[in-house]
Amino acid sequence: MKKNLSLVLFVLIGLLALGGGYYAYQHNRAQSAPVSTAVDSGDAAATLFKAGFKDLAGIRQPLSQWRGKVLVVNFWATWCPPCRTEIPEFIKLQTKYGAQGVQFVGIAIDETAKVQAFSDQMGMNYPVLVGDLDAVALSQATGNRLGGLPYTLILDRTGKIVATELGGLSTAKLEAILKPLLATH
Repeated sequence: MKKNLSLVLFVLIGLLALGGGYYAYQHNRAQSAPVSTAVDSGDAAATLFKAGFKDLAGIRQPLSQWRGKVLVVNFWATWCPPCRTEIPEFIKLQTKYGAQGVQFVGIAIDETAKVQAFSDQMGMNYPVLVGDLDAVALSQATGNRLGGLPYTLILDRTGKIVATELGGLSTAKLEAILKPLLATH
């Protein structure tokens, strides 16, 4: 019994030491990180418009083809619950505002077959592109420092990033961003 208690105590002390070491490592890493993590909107937009990904038919689509529109670029995945929640709202908003120059573009970080099945099931009415590590890198280059999903960029007609959102985006918040951009046309 005493031997088992010693073993349990030894394991607990080891786990505490590991946890403390990990905390110290993360704390020191955070202290040495640059203070400013802001992305230059102009550089980020230029990077975005240089990119392109394959659509569900396997044809590479340059993001620059949507320059001049109010653009909503959404990085997402089929396995992401908040992504699955916001996409039906994006479908409705594409229908509502598409004729006024709003263009949603979904960049899925997922397997093409899964994205195709999800897109078909949901009736996605906007372009769906499929990326991998390049899409993750693009989301990070445009301000998604954590690499989380969903991540959404909203650009005005001049190609300037006017808003970004990490996490689920509500219809009310997105419409509040979009409406002033439509009024300037």
